[in-house]
Amino acid sequence: MFIDYARIHVQAGSGGNGCCSFRREKNVPRGGPDGGHGGNGGHIVLQVDGGKRTLLDFRYNHFYRAKNGTHGLGKDMHGKNAADLVIRVPSGTIVRDQETGVLVADMVSEGQSVVISHGGRGGRGNTAFSSSINRAPRRYEEGHPGEERSLELELKLLADVGLVGHPNAGKSTLLARLSAAKPKIANYPFTTLEPNLGIVKLGDYDSFVLADIPGLIEGAHDGKGLGHQFLKHIERTRILLFLLDASQPDPWGDYHILVEELRQFNETLLDRPAIIVFSKLDILTDQATLAALMEKSTPSPMVISSVTGEGLPELLHKIQQILYEIDALLSD
Repeated sequence: MFIDYARIHVQAGSGGNGCCSFRREKNVPRGGPDGGHGGNGGHIVLQVDGGKRTLLDFRYNHFYRAKNGTHGLGKDMHGKNAADLVIRVPSGTIVRDQETGVLVADMVSEGQSVVISHGGRGGRGNTAFSSSINRAPRRYEEGHPGEERSLELELKLLADVGLVGHPNAGKSTLLARLSAAKPKIANYPFTTLEPNLGIVKLGDYDSFVLADIPGLIEGAHDGKGLGHQFLKHIERTRILLFLLDASQPDPWGDYHILVEELRQFNETLLDRPAIIVFSKLDILTDQATLAALMEKSTPSPMVISSVTGEGLPELLHKIQQILYEIDALLSD
C-alpha cells in the first residue's frame, strides 16, 4: 500500500523539576542547599531512512511523545536528560505545520535529521539561587513543558527521470525493461495505482532513478482519474519523459493533453528538460503513419519498443547526456 500523506501530532518531553533540599549531616552545621537540577525533556527528531518508501507507518500511529526529564534530588543529584524520540521518514518527505501551513522541513538526503519539537529545559534546584546574602534559598524552578504541535507529512518521490503518459502507454513495461523494478503490467488502463521507482544502470559506474507515475488523463489537474494525487510526484523529477503510444489514433493529441495538464497543475514543470518518446514500435505495422508522426516535431521524437529493446540504448544515451548537462549547470 502506497501512503503519501499523513497527519501526526508530536509532543516533546517536559523538563524535570528542580529540587529544594538542604544538607543535614551529623557534625556539619549550616550545611546549606543541595537541591539538584531537573533533567531536560527529549526532543522529537525527524530522520531520513533510505529503507522506507511510504508513509504507511503514520497511518496507524498518529501521536508521538518523547519522555520527560527526571526530577532533581537532594545531595546535588541532577535529574537525567531524556533521550530524543527519532521518527524515521522516507526521502522526499515534506513537513508542514498543520495550523499555519508553514514549511518546517524538506527531508531529502539519506541520514538528514531535523528537530521539529524541542524538549523542555529542566528546572534549577535551590543550589542555583544561593548567594552571599541568601545562604538558605528555598526557591527552585519547575521544568519547562516540551513543544507540542500538529504536522502534515507529504511524500514527493525523488527521481531523475519521471515517466509521464496516458494509462496503458507502456510506462511500467519500460521501467521493468530498464531496471530491476517489478511493477504490475497488464493490458488495461490504470494498471499502475501507485508510483514505482527503479534504478537504471548506465555502464559500470553511472546510474539514475526512473519513476513510473500512474497514468494521467484529461482533467487530472481537477482530480479526475488518479488526479493531482500523483501529479505532485512529477514535481521532484529532473527530466520529464513523455511516453506516447504510437498505435493510438492521435499520439500528438495525447501529448498536448499531457502538456496542458502539467501546465494547469504547475506551469514551471514545462521549463524542465523533456524527451518525447513513441512506444510500442513492435505493434505498429503502418510505417507511413509513423513517418507522418515523426515529421510533426523538430527535433524528431525517439521511437522505442520496450518488448524488443529497439531504441532503448539511444534513449539511455540521451538521458545520460541531459543529466550530465544538468549537473554541469549546477556545479557552475
